[in-house]
Amino acid sequence: MQPLNRRRTSVLALLAAGALVLGSAGPAPAEEPDGAVHFAPVRSDLATKPWVTVSATAAQDRAALAVDGDPATAWTVRSKGGKGRDSLVLDLGGAYDNIRKVGLVFPDAHGTYRYVVEASADGHRWTTVVDRRRNDQPGRGAEHLVARAGIAFLRVTITDVSPGAVAGISELSVWNYLRDDIVLGADISYADQNDAQGLTYVVDEGAEPVPVLEAAADAGMEYIRLRVFNDPRDERTGEYLEPAYQGPERTLGVAQKVVEQGMGLGIDLHYADSWADPSKQAKPTAWRELPFEELTQAVYDYTYATVDALVAQGTTPEKVAVGNELINGFMWGSERPLPWFDDAAWCGTCYFNQDPSFVSQPGGALLWDYWGSDDPAEQAAYDAAWDRFTTLQASGIAAVRDVAAAHGVDIPVETHAIIDNGRVDKTLEFWDQFLTRLNAKGQDIDVIAHSYYPDWHGTPEHYEANLHQVAVAHPGYAMEIAETSHQSNDYDGLPVPNSPYPKTAEGAGLFLQDVFRIANDLPDNRGAGVLVWEPANWQEMIDWSSSAWPVLTFHETIEVYEASDAEFVVADTVYRTVRTSSPIRLPATVDVLDSDGTLHAVPVTWDAVPARAPSRPGQVVISGTTAEHGPVTAVVDVVRRALGAS
Repeated sequence: MQPLNRRRTSVLALLAAGALVLGSAGPAPAEEPDGAVHFAPVRSDLATKPWVTVSATAAQDRAALAVDGDPATAWTVRSKGGKGRDSLVLDLGGAYDNIRKVGLVFPDAHGTYRYVVEASADGHRWTTVVDRRRNDQPGRGAEHLVARAGIAFLRVTITDVSPGAVAGISELSVWNYLRDDIVLGADISYADQNDAQGLTYVVDEGAEPVPVLEAAADAGMEYIRLRVFNDPRDERTGEYLEPAYQGPERTLGVAQKVVEQGMGLGIDLHYADSWADPSKQAKPTAWRELPFEELTQAVYDYTYATVDALVAQGTTPEKVAVGNELINGFMWGSERPLPWFDDAAWCGTCYFNQDPSFVSQPGGALLWDYWGSDDPAEQAAYDAAWDRFTTLQASGIAAVRDVAAAHGVDIPVETHAIIDNGRVDKTLEFWDQFLTRLNAKGQDIDVIAHSYYPDWHGTPEHYEANLHQVAVAHPGYAMEIAETSHQSNDYDGLPVPNSPYPKTAEGAGLFLQDVFRIANDLPDNRGAGVLVWEPANWQEMIDWSSSAWPVLTFHETIEVYEASDAEFVVADTVYRTVRTSSPIRLPATVDVLDSDGTLHAVPVTWDAVPARAPSRPGQVVISGTTAEHGPVTAVVDVVRRALGAS
């Protein structure tokens, strides 16, 4: 997917060559007195990721204690006479362009620590990004923002500690913020029907209601995906839709509206007349009895005509998906006998489920029952199914490439699958077979895409681990989360399976921000974007208590599109250490980095120090606030012993 920077300003673009000492925006949503939820910028600590490894020049057996999330444990080394040159190295598993904050917590609050933080793209050539070799301020911690692209390794070297202090690191944190080129959008294929019904939407309280695509743009969505059916039919009755919503011709008009709103356009070709997903992939009715070679040509011709028409009218797609959720193949044929559903309540009445003409000729179904079979006939059938599937895929991909070449434009191609809960092995086999066979046919894709619904695909942690496995197995491809959603309205009182969040506006927003993090944290900046599935129609973000048909009001959930970027970064945590009975002196200002790259100090107003706070050992936390950049915190350790000087 191509970067879309319509609504974001990148700090890194301005400061990629330098390093700044700054704090960060907080990670949790804030609830206003009126109960409205406002979400904080997305960030995550890469040091906690399971794929990140840590090594040390000494005491390797304790190195992991520096990234275990427990400040009571530490990587410690012997320091001779207060002097030392021991280093801790984090291998992040790939490069990251939007690491902004490095946090350090040291073992002794009374000690003075001197150190250097270096960054590297390859683990061999190092650049100093934080230099505290002259530090004379005792304290248990420090935070630094490193505005530098391409960091794959971080090395912290302890150069000196004050006499009597323990040399080492209790916690090392590496904070990754949402990249500027992560594309956040949605599939809003129902826009055509919604407009025809006269529905309008309100994003901000008091605003005028507008059509759904305009509302999406107002909310900060950068990209809209439109699914395309060949000859749209009602899935159950088989009746053709009139007008042919979500067909190629109607899609042209919706695509123009998307582009007029300044959003990127994605096209998802289903190669079916209705829903195509892992449980059903019916051929288009007009193609159901074509011999395989003619079916392959039909895929090419239809794909070329559809994409060519979009480009010709000035709405070049920024990505085309050749099929939808293809883990079981697509355009199933004679290799997969009917019925596909035994449950009449679900799809026993679907127009394709009992019609033998849909399986009269071979198609592109995959035969997973034969995967790993010792029976030569079954293994041969498995391989033949893969060959047919990738032949059809190659035909569609070739058509997109040919349109792009004819018009002199770039149109990335995507293949979209799923990772079922507990079945990452199947998905790994899918991508290995698919990419190997597709490349052998002279074609390739640009984007590997997956859906993520917690109901079927597991917890966020489970899904992230699975996605990382796919990324490692197939480097060089961008990775997109092409569909995701979470309920923001609770209709049945039941929790969302595999989700830690409730079915509320806040819960749904926090879930989506977790998904943004998962895409953003893929090594080597592989995450291309995240698309929410039909936020106005399915598991919708609509606040029904504030809506009156046909004017619908979005929940605060939709704020995640604009709130997830860090527009500015504040040095919001201050560490100090004082001896008992000594006054606590806090800085009058803290640093702020604006989105235009301006670094400046802003005044901070501190709450009063608690009475008698410095009179006995312990820790004192003092809150402060800035006029326009939010709260700050001072962590003050009060110690009895003398403060050492290095």
